[in-house]
Amino acid sequence: MATMCLLNICLVLLFSTEIYSLDCKMLHLQQNKVNMKSLELLSKMGGQFPLQCLNENRNVGFLQKVLRPTESQKENAKLIILEIFQQIFNIFSKNLTQAAWDRSFIQSFQNGLYQQIEQLEKCLHSERENEIPYLGNEKILFPLLKLKKYFERIGDFLKEKQYSLCAWETIRWEMERCLLFVDQLTERLQN
Repeated sequence: MATMCLLNICLVLLFSTEIYSLDCKMLHLQQNKVNMKSLELLSKMGGQFPLQCLNENRNVGFLQKVLRPTESQKENAKLIILEIFQQIFNIFSKNLTQAAWDRSFIQSFQNGLYQQIEQLEKCLHSERENEIPYLGNEKILFPLLKLKKYFERIGDFLKEKQYSLCAWETIRWEMERCLLFVDQLTERLQN
């Protein structure tokens, strides 16, 4: 039953991605839809935040403090969103044994992130064919480095807490905030 449900979710994600891949100008619509599904899956994945974890040290910082929206202008939004999705995917590919979350939700969440990463990479590749590579651009390089440091702190936090249930719940909560930040950046794509 769970396998059939997971298969249905994957097929919906696959078909919706194929439909939207026809035009990268519609990227914001696809991003909004899949991002909302990802938020829903994150919420369902663990349910209520465990009371025993309320006192957990949440010293990972907040993405909004690390990366101000002004640094994420429209031309950089896709690259920043791509980096956030790649980093979240990497975090959720680590030692999840202590998390005690529903595996089908985790897999669906990872599949959705992977689809978004692929879509963004395709659109960025087609946009950059005739442009100067962004790696030399300080306006994007600095925010990307900040993002990498932020997610390194998250990885360090998980290791320090030995991938405990409370550490994972704290990170799940923080990833919800990251996806909400992605929604703000996605709004820039449609303007």
